[in-house]
Amino acid sequence: MAVQQQRNMVTDYGDLAVTGGISVFSRDFDAAFNYEGNDLGAFYTPEQTAFRLWAPTASEAKLRLYPSWDSKTYEELGMTRDVRGTWVLTVTRNLEQVYYTYFVRVGQNWKEAVDPYAKAVGVNGDKGVILDLFKSNPDRWTKDKPPFASFTDAVIYEVHIGDFSLHPESGIKNKGKYLGFTETGTQGPGGILTGLDYLKHLGVTHVQLMPFQDFAKASVDEAKSGTGYLGGQYNWGYDPKNYNAPEGCYATDPFQPEFRISELKHAVQTMHDQGLRVIMDVVYNHIYDGYIAHFTKLVPGYYLRYKKDGSFSNGSGCGNDCASERRMMSKFIVDSVVYWATEYQVDGFRFDLMGLLDVETMNEIRRRLNETDPSILLLGEGWLMETELDPKRRANQSQASRMPGIGYFNGELRNAIKGDIFKPEQPGFVNGGLGQAAQIMSGVCGAIHYNDDLRGFASEPSQSVNYAECHDNQTLWDKLSCSALKASHEARRCMHRLATGIVLTSQGIPFLHAGQEFLRSKNGLENSFQAPAEINRLDWVRCAEHWDEVERVRRLIRLRRQHPAFRLRTAAEVVRHLQVEHVQDSAIAYTLRDHAGGDPARHLYVLYQALPDRGKYRLPELGRWEVIFGDETVQDIERGHLTAAGIGMVVLAVH
Repeated sequence: MAVQQQRNMVTDYGDLAVTGGISVFSRDFDAAFNYEGNDLGAFYTPEQTAFRLWAPTASEAKLRLYPSWDSKTYEELGMTRDVRGTWVLTVTRNLEQVYYTYFVRVGQNWKEAVDPYAKAVGVNGDKGVILDLFKSNPDRWTKDKPPFASFTDAVIYEVHIGDFSLHPESGIKNKGKYLGFTETGTQGPGGILTGLDYLKHLGVTHVQLMPFQDFAKASVDEAKSGTGYLGGQYNWGYDPKNYNAPEGCYATDPFQPEFRISELKHAVQTMHDQGLRVIMDVVYNHIYDGYIAHFTKLVPGYYLRYKKDGSFSNGSGCGNDCASERRMMSKFIVDSVVYWATEYQVDGFRFDLMGLLDVETMNEIRRRLNETDPSILLLGEGWLMETELDPKRRANQSQASRMPGIGYFNGELRNAIKGDIFKPEQPGFVNGGLGQAAQIMSGVCGAIHYNDDLRGFASEPSQSVNYAECHDNQTLWDKLSCSALKASHEARRCMHRLATGIVLTSQGIPFLHAGQEFLRSKNGLENSFQAPAEINRLDWVRCAEHWDEVERVRRLIRLRRQHPAFRLRTAAEVVRHLQVEHVQDSAIAYTLRDHAGGDPARHLYVLYQALPDRGKYRLPELGRWEVIFGDETVQDIERGHLTAAGIGMVVLAVH
């Protein structure tokens, strides 16, 4: 139905009607039809299944039951209108493994749609499935999680489910599947560790999995993914279709709807047992296609944002923006996040384009998760983006003070480290760029208001997610390759080391992109969301060739975990214990003093040097300084001075 038709729609709301009907775009609509119950969707027992659908603009609603995912025949049952625009039906027989949809009449139009609250779906997500979710739990399924005391203790490792295991030398049997995260004892070229053993060896705390909420057939056709890796298809998965069901292409059999659920749970449990927490990359800012989505079919015009001319708001660049400020869309997002946190024991959520959502919804998510498990991480892309929402309500980093307990990707630090991501040839601090030192120092302080010269967006250091690369844009190695053309391979490697070192020693939450630790390359390709798997998969041969780089990152992570001074929990602690010692275009030094954060070292001194030759720096007279990291960069320490040679990072300590 065209948007203008939606706007002109007249529907009979009974006692709640007003002349001409209540427009879905009005505040009165939310006031009249806001439903606060926790029973939307299908709730199964062997004796009966209860259905509740929110569809206030519908004049009729029916339930369709199908015997299979591709069946054209169905049983149709009428639903009864209930409170707040909901429709209800209880079927008193065992509907386990039965497929279902809703069929609603809005105006003169009948539309069939998947239940937005469907917890299981068939192939390509065109029908919901009724399952006994208890049966999907693996033999070992506990609420036990790896210990985690503070958000700044996290070290996040982002990886695509397929990329993790696809390489022919990964040593992992279940390539490209959820079950690839259940295998231990795997080895790659030369006997190097791979898979979960590799992640444990590296020392990260959280594995951030790129989207695995059910995504569109246009991205990956599940019917073709049953044999081989995704049937030769590849996509990152930022095309959401069914928000409460796992994607089937990562299951060993997408034609068995329970497999994707049980195998994902098995993966989460195994990671927990191996000391790793799990973060979901979630995409609530847009849907794959705003015209044919089940949201639009069920309640036209309600769930998405529109411009004054009736076209979709498109701040996402994906064709539409979700109207998270509407009460039932906000409720849906909150309910969905809480569902994943409870049903799947997920430990964190990374919100794609979070700046398009609204502050109130994000705060409600934080509040509800605190009731469930306050150690659950929330982080997102808090970019300043245009959308049809009051700027003061947008959940971007300018609103950080109003959104406690939520982290933001620090794009300013990323660009300062390696250069603007949209200008491939522009260098940053590590590769010879000028004018970036102050921004680096602000990132080191956790993007807080450290002083009048270093004023960041964060109220607390835990709100700054520090990174040098992620799945988007060029990898760090590829960026250095085109922005430091005259540098030698060895010099670029030193730049890469320094960039990762800055990320892992800055206040806040460090974030690594999978393969960053072994100089990952995508052959210069910027956004590889549809590139062949050969471009995207983790190259375990390259990992073996650069094992010394892996070991260096491992030592950096261990350094961070051994020294709480690098992961201070409050802005007040940062201001009290961190002192800036030296800031120039090619060299930055600072100290962390007086057993910062309870650190075993009395004082720490950190130097980031981007000079290709030597630099000499005066050391604070705080005691006898000893090298604890960066021996290869230290030339000598004498007469109260440190002389460092070449591009690198040095950490000294007074015990």
